[in-house]
Amino acid sequence: MTSTTGTGKYELLLERCRNLEAVPTAVAHPCEESALAGAVEAGQKGLIVPILVGPAKKIREVAAKHGIDLGTIRIVDVPHSVAAAAKAVELVRTGEAELLMKGSLHTDELLGAVVARETGLRTGRRLSHVFIMDVPTYHKVLIVTDAAINIAPTLEDKVDICRNAIDLAVSLGVKTPKVAILAAVETVTSKMPATIDAAALCKMADRKQITGGLIDGPLAFDNAISKDAARVKGITSEVAGDPDILVAPDLEAGNMLAKQLSFLANADSAGLVVGARVPIILTSRADSVRLRIASCGVAVLAAHARRQSLQGVA
Repeated sequence: MTSTTGTGKYELLLERCRNLEAVPTAVAHPCEESALAGAVEAGQKGLIVPILVGPAKKIREVAAKHGIDLGTIRIVDVPHSVAAAAKAVELVRTGEAELLMKGSLHTDELLGAVVARETGLRTGRRLSHVFIMDVPTYHKVLIVTDAAINIAPTLEDKVDICRNAIDLAVSLGVKTPKVAILAAVETVTSKMPATIDAAALCKMADRKQITGGLIDGPLAFDNAISKDAARVKGITSEVAGDPDILVAPDLEAGNMLAKQLSFLANADSAGLVVGARVPIILTSRADSVRLRIASCGVAVLAAHARRQSLQGVA
C-alpha cells in the first residue's frame, strides 16, 4: 500500500474499490448534515448501498435543508437514536446489510446495540478500534490501534487487538503485515508492564497463537518508525522502519499518538471498529466528507474480504 508522488494513499485504497460491488450498509441515525452527506456520497460513488435508519421525517428535513438528494435511498423509520442503533444491528443480523455505519448518535449507543448478548454482533473476539492513517511523512498507510475502545487492555485483549488489525491490513492488500508493539523503551523490564506484554505477544506469535503478521516489540516509537533510530540503538528488526500497524500500550497512548499525527503531521485518519461480525464505520462529527468516504472505502474492502472468507468456508 505504498503511495506514489501526487496521489493520496486513501485515493489508492478507493481505486481498489472501483470494480467491487457496492455493499449494503445500515446507517444508524444519520440526522445531521455531515453524517447524512457522507453516507449519500459514498452511495453515489458506488461504495455502499446506504439504508438510512432513523426518524424518517427528521432525515428528510436535514436533506432538504442542506440540499442532499436522497433519490431512491431506502429509509427505515424508527423514533429515536437508541431504536436506530438496534434496528441497524438487526438489519446486519438478518443479512439485509453487510456493514454498519455510525450516523449522528453517540458511539456508546451504537456499540451498546453491537455488544448486546442476545441481539448484537459479537464474535469470539474483543472489539477494537483502528485508525487507518494517511501520514504525509510516511511511505504507506499506517494503522494505529487501539485508540478509542479498550482503555487498559490486558494481554489477552492485546492478542485480539493484534489479530483484528492484522486481518484488516490483509483485507487492504498487505500480504504479511508488520506489527510494531509500542512502549516507551525497546528493552523488557518489569518496571514497565507494556514491555512485558510486548515480549509475550512476540513469543505468542512465534508459537502461532497470533498468525498472519510479523510482530516485533517492545519498540519505542522512534525505533518503530525509523530504521536509522533502530540502527543507532543496535536493534535488528524486520519491522523497525517499515510497520503497517502500530499497537499502542493503552487507549490514552493510542489516542494521543493518532491525534498528534493528525494535528502535527497533517495526517488524515479513517476510523473503523473491528472484531464484530461486520466492520463498523465509526466516524466523528468533526470528520470531513472525504474522511467519511475513506472510512467507507476501507470497510468495503474488509467486507469483500469477509465475503471471500465465508465463501471459502462454504
